[in-house]
Amino acid sequence: MKLVLLDASTLGDSCLLGFEKFGEFTCYEQTTLAQRLDHISDSDIVITNKVIIDSNIIENSPHLKLVCITATGTNNIDLVCAEKAGVMVENVSGYSTESVCQSTFSMLFQLVHQSRYYDEYIQAKKWSKSDNYTHIARPFFEIKGKRWGILGMGNIGQRVAQIASSFLCDVCYHSTSGSNLDQPYQHLPLNELLTTCDIISIHAPFNDQTDNLIAAAQLLLMKKGAILLNFGRGGIINEKDMAVALDDGNILHGTDVLLVEPMLADHPYYNVQNQSHLVITPHTAWASVQARDALLTCIYANIESYLSKIK
Repeated sequence: MKLVLLDASTLGDSCLLGFEKFGEFTCYEQTTLAQRLDHISDSDIVITNKVIIDSNIIENSPHLKLVCITATGTNNIDLVCAEKAGVMVENVSGYSTESVCQSTFSMLFQLVHQSRYYDEYIQAKKWSKSDNYTHIARPFFEIKGKRWGILGMGNIGQRVAQIASSFLCDVCYHSTSGSNLDQPYQHLPLNELLTTCDIISIHAPFNDQTDNLIAAAQLLLMKKGAILLNFGRGGIINEKDMAVALDDGNILHGTDVLLVEPMLADHPYYNVQNQSHLVITPHTAWASVQARDALLTCIYANIESYLSKIK
């Protein structure tokens, strides 16, 4: 059995030696579109996170039997063509719930407590030169009693709701699919959620229902000083409209995801003047050490399950 990992760099410094027990294992840090066929070659099993496996690749990889996605989303695989070709596709889910949840609160508190400002204040030795024992130029609020709205009440959204409730937030949500209505929290229409919430976090997938879900009209509905966090997917928020809204000064925004990743050099967020209202992380929320270990365990299990079926 021949296995190939096409984009090891997306897994960081995780130990990948476990794949060798399944057969001849080849590992590439990255695979460009032009390198795909060469890297896949005569492999039976392909392991990838973001590399696009389209109909051309599937049809020209006669040995290919299994594609293991090191993520939950499967939009980079032509699932219809894979099924026709008899190629199994396995993803993973649930491995990063705690990691994303923790990252959500980390980003929230960076914005609420204005950590960047105070760190720069200290580093510039301004406190050392002050006559005052304290410096509260950027006041913060307690999240107790604030209304927290969640878009996407899957595993991650539910976990965020639980912890937000422990902070005594008033939690509500909006189901972007319109079908997840059996939750122990108040379900609101999107516009009402945007209008009434102090904190909104997105944990929804990118699909036809969420594409450009939050654009200029929706941003104008939000309360002054409200915080909008995106831990779902880029494309749910219109980034050009968000850049304008941030400079209008009415809302604060934190995001771990963008429409195009890596971030474009001319991205409108670089031109935002009100940078204290913006925090961006480079799609790291999923990637705690524990989450990456759990991810690899799931991938190993998917391969073992496949091999047991073909014996």
